[in-house]
Amino acid sequence: MVLYDSNLCQVYTVMIGTTLRQTSKLIAKRATGTSLSPLSHAFYQAAASCNTIPINTNTAAIQALLQYRLFSIQPTQPNSTPTKPLYNLPPSVIEQIKLDLQSVDFDKNGKIDADELRELLKKHNTSFTDEEIVELSELFYASRGAGAVPMEEFLAALDNAARKDGEKGLMGKEFKTHPLGIGTCASEYMYAKTHGKYTEEELNVKLTHVPPQDWKDKAALGAVKLVRFGFDTATGWNRGEITQDKILNRAIFLETIAAIPGMVAAIIRHFRSLRNMARDGGMLNMFLEEANNERMHLLTFIRMKDPGYLFRGAVIGGQFGFGSTFLLMYMISPAFCHRFVGYIEEEACHTYTKIIDEIEAAPEGSDLAMWRTEEAPKIAKGYWHLGENGTVLDVMRAVRADEAEHRDVNHAVSGVGYDTVNPLYDPRERMDLMMKKYVQDIMQRNDERNKVAVGA
Repeated sequence: MVLYDSNLCQVYTVMIGTTLRQTSKLIAKRATGTSLSPLSHAFYQAAASCNTIPINTNTAAIQALLQYRLFSIQPTQPNSTPTKPLYNLPPSVIEQIKLDLQSVDFDKNGKIDADELRELLKKHNTSFTDEEIVELSELFYASRGAGAVPMEEFLAALDNAARKDGEKGLMGKEFKTHPLGIGTCASEYMYAKTHGKYTEEELNVKLTHVPPQDWKDKAALGAVKLVRFGFDTATGWNRGEITQDKILNRAIFLETIAAIPGMVAAIIRHFRSLRNMARDGGMLNMFLEEANNERMHLLTFIRMKDPGYLFRGAVIGGQFGFGSTFLLMYMISPAFCHRFVGYIEEEACHTYTKIIDEIEAAPEGSDLAMWRTEEAPKIAKGYWHLGENGTVLDVMRAVRADEAEHRDVNHAVSGVGYDTVNPLYDPRERMDLMMKKYVQDIMQRNDERNKVAVGA
């Protein structure tokens, strides 16, 4: 029931007329009526009219206040965003998705939680691996804060994922936040790179180069070229034939140095996160993983050759010199350091490509030819999932793929802000990809059923 008639308006006018007159003076000092909020504007309109017209004709102004429920006993409806109509997916696909969602709604509450999402993805195991199913359900749980999503919202998000411009993900201009409420907090602790499932395309690394854009990039590239020239000259890399011993000496020494930048970047970002009491965006974990990945390269190669004392002494000197310098430079300019590492990894890709080419082209009976069939160290088989018959050549190809990833990552993060979410593990993008794959699988199955129905 709403208290709303002309007689009551007159009563209210008498009761609050004096207050409105005083209010008009206060409001007039601060802003004009047109610059106020809707509610304040209503007050302003009512108050102003009290100064210019008789009290008994002030009903319209009071009615303006009534529009904002000032004298209503009806509850104010909460703000809500209407569900966007589903217009991209065919009706048959929408119905199939609804049936799919209902089949895993075990508690019959009309919502999808992490456990139910896991069961949903298991029904589509041709599109999702077991690892992806576990990861995505955990990611959903963490990003939603253990909460569930109403089926209609989940269905609307799936529909948006199927749009033609969906390659940009669901975080486009029309969404201030992810439609499923997926945040980025999970990136702070869930990132974990799996190196064991490189495809043949990923192993066939393309040699790329990022042209320098400014003086920092040019300085980084110049420093890398200078270091490369000095190291090649000192080790005789370009003199004589390439041998197993020369390759292992070079690889072992460089991997002891290559593991430093990632650790330095992680430490700096770690302390910054603690100091500012703020999130890191998951980059810290990525750089820690990069450092550990380079360390695994080292642990693999030392299973093939045990360096002597002189070599180990050189490693200590190299770590102290390069580590101290890189730490200082990273505190001054992270952008320069990441570009420097990106160019270093470009050179690493060239080096391992040359090693692989030498192994593949080596004549039968030579030392390098043996690596085409020689069994890889056990630690390498386990780390890269090389299989029981994994060879040293397979190790070299996997290491090169790792270096190519480090190359691309460091070039990508050079110059980005500290608050940037890990480009390799943005939970929102992971969920976008999951929904796209799910919709594609549903549509494919729907097409197959239609073909069978037509054939019958």
